[in-house]
Amino acid sequence: MDSKSIYGVSVGNFIITFFLLFILPIHSALPHNSSAVQINSNSILVALLDSHYTELSELVEKALLLQKLEEAVGKHNITIFAPRNQALERDLDPEFKRFLLEPRNLRSLQTLLMSHILPSRIASHHWPNTDLHHHTLSHHRLQLTTNPSGKKTVDSAEILKPDDVIRPDGVIHGIERLIIPRSVQEDFNRRRNLADISAILPEGAPVVDPRTHRLKKPVSVPAGAPPVLPIYDALAPGPSLAPAPAPGPGGPRHHFNGERQVKDFIHTLLHYGGYNEMADILVNLTSLATEMGRLVSEGYVLTVLAPNDEAMAKLTTDQLSEPGAPEQIIYYHIIPEYQTEESMYNAVRRFGKVSYDTLRLPHKVVAQESDGSVKFGHGDTSAYLFDPDIFTDGRISVQGIDGVLLPPEEEKEDESPISRVKTPLVKVAAKPKRGKLLELACSMVGSFGRVCS
Repeated sequence: MDSKSIYGVSVGNFIITFFLLFILPIHSALPHNSSAVQINSNSILVALLDSHYTELSELVEKALLLQKLEEAVGKHNITIFAPRNQALERDLDPEFKRFLLEPRNLRSLQTLLMSHILPSRIASHHWPNTDLHHHTLSHHRLQLTTNPSGKKTVDSAEILKPDDVIRPDGVIHGIERLIIPRSVQEDFNRRRNLADISAILPEGAPVVDPRTHRLKKPVSVPAGAPPVLPIYDALAPGPSLAPAPAPGPGGPRHHFNGERQVKDFIHTLLHYGGYNEMADILVNLTSLATEMGRLVSEGYVLTVLAPNDEAMAKLTTDQLSEPGAPEQIIYYHIIPEYQTEESMYNAVRRFGKVSYDTLRLPHKVVAQESDGSVKFGHGDTSAYLFDPDIFTDGRISVQGIDGVLLPPEEEKEDESPISRVKTPLVKVAAKPKRGKLLELACSMVGSFGRVCS
């Protein structure tokens, strides 16, 4: 009996000693998070991911917000305003959606989604009768109102399905459209360098007369909508660019400030250095700068392949003084679509050779990969992408090249006996002294709009 009690005491002491020396220190060393919450299957977050708001739930997962929302649910009930799938699939501008899904814009996507969540529970029967502001998880203020007709709204979005999903830790209300905070809208506008742009597509589309290729009646299309008319229909015949007299796709309000954007890219060329001759042609020798601004104001996009000064210096004064010659040269260097160095290089890497339309119909400029860069044109008159993305604002892209491009047909004419007698439109000649082209421009146009001053 003594041995049993001694044995029992020994075992008890051993257990107590083991607990104090091993179990308690290990338990104390483990991280303790008082705010950690176990999300059960009846949580509002689980209900959201399993609900018919599939577009919203996918964006929540892509925005990496699940952990942050779990912490919010652990502290208080939440109210989620869920846009219907159509508002995110068809009503949202594709460019705005691409902007949200870009990895560099993750913070904007998170701000957008958290602006639809209130850190409090507001059921439909608790909806305020008067205007009341609530702060969201992104610290954005939402205005909850009830119209005289009894319709409930949050900001300007109508509540279509009040109390659509109810759980112990929150409630989901279905709304008609996406709520876009001002900060996210400004980030989107800043990326595209535009003012007063809407992230919602227009409901209707202007009707184009197939015989005249003009709009049948003036229709105001909000900014952000793609041009209705092809750029060639918006050009009047002649040596200069000129938008058609019919209302352009940008509408009479001209949401796109094309003149300012062209002015910005001209100044960028001058400050960048090495492209003064190209700026002289655009401003002094021709009216292309002003007319390109009109096109951009109408909603069209342009990519300019700008030869540097060394390449432009190979052009003789006789070639530039021929009627319409400067315009024809620049026409072949303007692509009526928006391309960057990355998009063109990816295209030539994938397809080998890519033909781009130019404003000089029917000629196209061919691009292909060469020496890890993009090469334009053929033979001796080819040019490499020398200074990529000199200017890119979403409407105008300027890519610097190290040569003046010629259409293939003119290259063959240069080799014929007739072309040896008549001066061809463009050819490679001895390099004149620096500033020769500038002096010619100043003598031809005087002091109006002079870059050389």
